[in-house]
Amino acid sequence: MEFRSRRISFVVVILLTGFYTYLGTAIDTITASRPIRDPETIISNGSDFTLGFFNPGNSSNHYLGIWYNKKSEPVFWVANRDKPLIDASGLVTISEDGNLVVLNKQNEVLWSSNVSKSVNNVSAQLLDTGNLVLRDITTGISIWESFQEPTDTFLEGMKLSSHIGTGPIVQLRSWKSPSDPSPGSFSSGIDPSNIPEFFVWNDNRPHWRSGPWNGQVFIGIPYMYSNYLDGFKLLADDKAGLVNFTYLYLNRTTFFVLTSLGIIEEIDWFDKENNWEVAFRSQDTDCDVYGWCGEFGRCNPEKKPICSCLRGFEPKTVQEWNRGNWTSGCVRKSPLQCERINKTGEVKKEDGFLKLGTMKLPYFAERSSVSVVNCREYCLNNCSCIAYAYDDGIGCMTWTGSLIDIQKFSFGGADLYIRLAHSELGKFLDVLSYLAIMLLTTNVSLC
Repeated sequence: MEFRSRRISFVVVILLTGFYTYLGTAIDTITASRPIRDPETIISNGSDFTLGFFNPGNSSNHYLGIWYNKKSEPVFWVANRDKPLIDASGLVTISEDGNLVVLNKQNEVLWSSNVSKSVNNVSAQLLDTGNLVLRDITTGISIWESFQEPTDTFLEGMKLSSHIGTGPIVQLRSWKSPSDPSPGSFSSGIDPSNIPEFFVWNDNRPHWRSGPWNGQVFIGIPYMYSNYLDGFKLLADDKAGLVNFTYLYLNRTTFFVLTSLGIIEEIDWFDKENNWEVAFRSQDTDCDVYGWCGEFGRCNPEKKPICSCLRGFEPKTVQEWNRGNWTSGCVRKSPLQCERINKTGEVKKEDGFLKLGTMKLPYFAERSSVSVVNCREYCLNNCSCIAYAYDDGIGCMTWTGSLIDIQKFSFGGADLYIRLAHSELGKFLDVLSYLAIMLLTTNVSLC
């Protein structure tokens, strides 16, 4: 009798183990035989993320999305953002050709993973990274991932990729509004031109940029050194001709979102407050908008007006400038040495450089392997070079075209050296000499 009881108990344990294993695979996985219907959800194995249908803002439309499995979570990935469901009839399943699809009650496909190669035995699993992965069950190979098609949010482990020749491949696209996840006018990703920078574009026009990448941080974001050092990685895939940007924080829950207004926000989770908080915004003043002061204009949010021409330059259109429209920028007052020689044959004194400290460097620098000692002479000996800067992680940077999107920081940034005609530089040196004499005179009288 005791032997029979133990045998029954063993069978029950085996059955229960199989039952819970079956339930476990269903919690985070969708298959053709186990789809989900609105309002059903699946939850990642560690209970960090949820996939299901949701209504954004005050909208009554239904979308398939992924969000953190905490209270009041923002949705960071949306499948059918172009084709919402008008009711709660949504179905997520695996189609006959092996694609993950969203269907309405008429069995019309509103969204598909759109894998071209047909695979028969497929499942879709929500991972604890927030990545939704479509796999060939037979081989275990991933054939599609949501991380490869992000919406408006940049998560840990996700890669934003750009082709060195043609530009962004994997990038963020904003929602149209807080209640409408359809693609908005703003996109963001890596611009790999010359020196990689992170950009926000408004219908393909630059809207904001990070400044150049120096191997650890973007030097146009002053406090990245203290807050983000070692968190971000920008890696080159030479074989594929790609630049991949990613980040990883081990001790905090953080994501970055491109808002419908074109602003990059860092969102951090705080356990004590049990809430999300905005820790960083890419745009706090008009100075953060790309090219706000035009060519050869400098923006300083602590000055009024915030725009001024660089020393040696003057407004291109005085009337517009006086009205607060600075987009036309500034033009040079005195020609540089090469231009004087070409026009009049005049040689005289050579050009010099004016140092501007704690600056957001202009866009489109060219990198050179020249040392810090020789960077100045390298620029001076090139008639087309109009400015230079040096960063240990980048090397010698020079500019040969117009200087645009320059901002004065209260800290951080870099030193920018502007090329000026000797006559303009001389005026500046005369002023400094006068001030020095006045200071010395004052000190003597005080004694």
